[in-house]
Amino acid sequence: MSGHYEAPIREPLIIGHKTYHDITEDIARPIEERAGKLWWISLYAALVLFIYGFGCIAYTIGTGIGAWGLNRTINWGWDITNFVWWVGIGHAGTLISAVLLLFRQRWRMSVNRSAEAMTIFAVVQAAIFPVIHMGRVWVGYWVFPLPNQFGSLWGNFNSPLLWDVFAISTYFSVSTVFWFMGLIPDFAMIRDRAKTPWTKKIYTFLAFGWGGKAKHWQRFEELSLVLAGLATPLVFSVHTTVSFDFATSVIKGWHSTIYPPYFVAGAIFSGFAMVQTLLLIARKVCHLEDYITMYHIEIMNIVIILTGGMVTVAYATEYFIGWYSGSRYEDFTYLSPGAATGPYWWAFWSLIICNLVIPALFWFKRVRTNIIATFIIALIINIGMWFERFDIIVINLSRDYLPGSWTMFKPTIIDVGVYLGTIGFFSVLFLLYARTFPVIAQAELKSILKISGETYKAKEGDEHH
Repeated sequence: MSGHYEAPIREPLIIGHKTYHDITEDIARPIEERAGKLWWISLYAALVLFIYGFGCIAYTIGTGIGAWGLNRTINWGWDITNFVWWVGIGHAGTLISAVLLLFRQRWRMSVNRSAEAMTIFAVVQAAIFPVIHMGRVWVGYWVFPLPNQFGSLWGNFNSPLLWDVFAISTYFSVSTVFWFMGLIPDFAMIRDRAKTPWTKKIYTFLAFGWGGKAKHWQRFEELSLVLAGLATPLVFSVHTTVSFDFATSVIKGWHSTIYPPYFVAGAIFSGFAMVQTLLLIARKVCHLEDYITMYHIEIMNIVIILTGGMVTVAYATEYFIGWYSGSRYEDFTYLSPGAATGPYWWAFWSLIICNLVIPALFWFKRVRTNIIATFIIALIINIGMWFERFDIIVINLSRDYLPGSWTMFKPTIIDVGVYLGTIGFFSVLFLLYARTFPVIAQAELKSILKISGETYKAKEGDEHH
């Protein structure tokens, strides 16, 4: 056990004097008990948004993307804004799971399961937008290098839009395998506690014959490390590839070498904010306060401070280089005096306030250890990161090189509906996940109980004193 020693000064990761049986009961309770009224109200509200959004998508496919607010100058609008926003949200899950696993950070064990699920559900939402933006969704398979009825018709491998397809599909598949593999010991726990034959059959199938033997655990840990090693480069490569959609172009304000690291930092920034939002709700609804403690919340807020600082430096760099270049075409990019005072001033200042000013409150310990303040600031960060993507796309495109083609973007009710529909779809998936899968990895929690539980750390502290 000497290799697993933790200094007694560190706060316990599991509070409430828990035993192994208590952990099993607490994690299995949300799955085995009947859903509460709040869960049903949330599900119905999410379903309403989802159905409305599905109707808007069907209308778009039947009518064409002319139903959106796009025009001759602004041919990317809310669709690509939402695509980049959802991909960014999906980044924190793999970071928490893979990178922190490689660095042996035990605090991830209470939050990694929900973060991984959030990653998969967010990538599903992101994938919707490029498909329907094609206009002809029935020929979407053209982006894959597959033999087809047109003979040797291959994708344009010089296009970053095609790179997105491969990057995101790889990210989705690896993240799904990583998430499902971590669930196998928990499926076995639910299988052994199942009270109905139907439930037992389902979870027996999902558990893949898990018996908790030493050989099973050895293979489980080896595969976890292999998948973490594969997933870690994906954290950085996926949003880097997404940034190439902009950085490899000649559009003013986009041709920037800072975009790849800036997009990655921004993705982790928004992803951790979404993890905070979801976990604080799950913590309250599923009564998991003893496992998702204030220590976990504060650590994630510190990561938000770090990535928020990177984003701030990137904003300042973009603003300065745009001014220092002396190019009058850079006078109305998303970070410029023109954007701050022009017709999109409200979007510019929403970005600055939501991403720079308000998150700075986390520098104060009293704020980052306050649950209500954390929840509100996390929501504001998600709003701010949406405005960042909106500003990058819409503001930069609204002022073309020719003054005669300058225009404004006005979203239609279909634009809004598709976006709300993806939020509803994401919420439905997460709510169903919370009722069928363990929200926390109970098997991993049990592995650290003796060194991170409140009771055991208190004893260890007494011995050292």
